[in-house]
Amino acid sequence: MGRPQMDRPLAKRLIITPGEPAGIGAEILVEAAHHGASPLITIDDPERLKAAAAASNRPLEIAAINQVSEADHLPGETLAVLPVRWAEPPVAGQPSPANASQVIDAIRTAAILAKDGKVKGIVTNPIQKSTLYAAGFKSPGHTEFLGELDGPQSQPVMMLANSQLKVVPLTIHIPLKEVPAAITADKIAATATVLDDSLRRDFGHDHPRIAVAGLNPHAGEDGTIGREDRDIIAPAIADLRRGGMNISGPFSADTLFHEDRRQDYDAVIAMYHDQALIPVKSLDFHGGVNITLGLSYIRTSPDHGTALDQAGKGTANPQSLMAAITMAETMAANRRGHHA
Repeated sequence: MGRPQMDRPLAKRLIITPGEPAGIGAEILVEAAHHGASPLITIDDPERLKAAAAASNRPLEIAAINQVSEADHLPGETLAVLPVRWAEPPVAGQPSPANASQVIDAIRTAAILAKDGKVKGIVTNPIQKSTLYAAGFKSPGHTEFLGELDGPQSQPVMMLANSQLKVVPLTIHIPLKEVPAAITADKIAATATVLDDSLRRDFGHDHPRIAVAGLNPHAGEDGTIGREDRDIIAPAIADLRRGGMNISGPFSADTLFHEDRRQDYDAVIAMYHDQALIPVKSLDFHGGVNITLGLSYIRTSPDHGTALDQAGKGTANPQSLMAAITMAETMAANRRGHHA
């Protein structure tokens, strides 16, 4: 994986992508900046952000910049903006395919800046994938697109995290009936390797402990309730342990996430989407963060969608975005310490 060049000046700011401009991205960004989130850069129409700040009665200094280095000379509380003029003025709750290419370009610009070390990392506001697909977007989502932008060495892996739990789903957006066939020893090994590396360099764990959830009830009960746990998952874990990784399982998922059990590991690999996301969202819905591991740069995101039904009403909760910003700052500090 790519490593930062330590002979160049350290970036001072994170960059926030706008996401779907008809969603709540601008509102929650204004709230986060108003509440003293880290020094930030975003890509958007400065006048639109000023209007959003005024509508929510949140005094906020906003400064348009032409290049990222100009933000270094601004006060930390000033939101620096790389200006965009949207093809069609965004209307709250009404996504327009006319703006889709600019949403995609903003993600691409942020990724290039992060890969070049000009920003600490990326925090992506939610996108409306159906609108992007209509405009020709080919990737399943942010995670895959950012992996493509990072290059062939990238191994993007999704993590969902809050202050109490970190979980990686082995399979993500596929039908439940397809999950068993998608679970392979190679996939478990690749995912665990990326997770182990990230726990070390991004989260400061010198000796990370990884737990693996079983697929079937009671982790299959030695093959009596499905054979995947015994025949695929357990041997893959044993191979990784022989290679020196501190990984254990498979464990019955129904007892893996309670308070006492969470003291036994630093992160969990779950077998499918809901098995991973339900415990994270149940423990702290508004504090959840979506993280992409396995990139040369840092990427986090609030763990919610565009909330089109709330857009423009001033009711959107900024806590997940604020948690994503805090998480990205923590990861950047840990990564720098890891390579010092």
